[in-house]
Amino acid sequence: MSRLGSFWRKIGPGLVTGASDDDPSGIAIYSQVGAQTGFSLLWTALLTFPLMTVVQEMCARIGLVTGHGLAGNLKRNYSKPLLVTLMLLVVAGNTLNIGADLSAMAATTHLLVPIPEPILAIFYTVLILVALLYSSYQTIANVLKWVALTLLVYLAVPFFTETDWAGAIRGTLVPSLEFKKETLALIVAIFGTTISPYLFFWQTSMEVEDKKTKIKRLFAHWFIRKRELNDMKQDVTLGMLLSNIVMWFIIVTAAVALNSNGITTINTTKEAAEALRSFAGDLAYVIFSLGVVSVGFLAIPVLAGASSYALSETFGWKEGLNKKFHQAPQFYLIIIISTLVGLLIPLLGVDPIKALVYTGIFFGCTAPILIFVILHVANNKKIMGKFTNSLATNIVGYATFFIMSAALIALILL
Repeated sequence: MSRLGSFWRKIGPGLVTGASDDDPSGIAIYSQVGAQTGFSLLWTALLTFPLMTVVQEMCARIGLVTGHGLAGNLKRNYSKPLLVTLMLLVVAGNTLNIGADLSAMAATTHLLVPIPEPILAIFYTVLILVALLYSSYQTIANVLKWVALTLLVYLAVPFFTETDWAGAIRGTLVPSLEFKKETLALIVAIFGTTISPYLFFWQTSMEVEDKKTKIKRLFAHWFIRKRELNDMKQDVTLGMLLSNIVMWFIIVTAAVALNSNGITTINTTKEAAEALRSFAGDLAYVIFSLGVVSVGFLAIPVLAGASSYALSETFGWKEGLNKKFHQAPQFYLIIIISTLVGLLIPLLGVDPIKALVYTGIFFGCTAPILIFVILHVANNKKIMGKFTNSLATNIVGYATFFIMSAALIALILL
């Protein structure tokens, strides 16, 4: 039991980052993939695991080694126009994603509780902001780790239906691809929602926060031990593994409950939950719906926090969830503003799917550029010292850049 407790204390930023990747917007995309293509794109869950693990490990290592977030490192080593352009794109994408997630949480809750969706969206917004403003970093980090475990409920849903497990395994291990615009759009969407820019900024900054908290607690100096790097790699790998396992099960659920019953278009998590109820029963429907809400509580702080860390480092403001509001007012104001702007999407009746599409465009365009920059930072000895990338990390990292770029170019040209 003590070993389990010790392991639980070691993990954190990687687990939270991986879990937040399966946000309500991601659930909507994965549900659409399963409904539209059945098992045929399950191989993407296997492909994206090593790609996102390597990218997030680079981000975590940059934060752990330099003591600065991704924006801080870009500010110190790259041109200001590049930094500002990337920050604006990332913050815009994060804000749209917050709105889409709030819409999904409200709509899904409305299926269970007959309260108007705008009121539910406001309630969730207030609850999240109060938690972020009045809790310590340690409390927030511990809560987010426990919330991350709620993703495991999605592993149960396929067992409420007659699942062709052999077909699912075949779809995972034997890639198939139709060169159609609709299929390529789904693949780009998968890449965009799985290997997302906001995760890069959050992961890097949270490693710094985590390190600062340990330094304060242990009265240690900022230096890197091999054990810390190993713990970080385990944390990142576990988080990305959880993310991709959940992604796989959501696609399987949609393929079995929806695609096999002739439903091939699911545009929202609300539609996915309603359709699931018809074919998998009330319990599966409730599990799916509660999962959407709980993951929303995890993802929205990550999205808002990623924007705030990025802008605070860009403009030299004090930042960190380990600080009180009066110690870092601009940092918390960015969190408040980005969340409230995102709230306008459900309040004004903006189509959350359009917001999701625009978010995918932002993330799909900026992710390859950011990955290229991250690779450059992680290989720069002036920044990373002896902790630069290994050959294997570079191979997988550049493969991620080329695969995502090729998918985006193919979609544009087709």
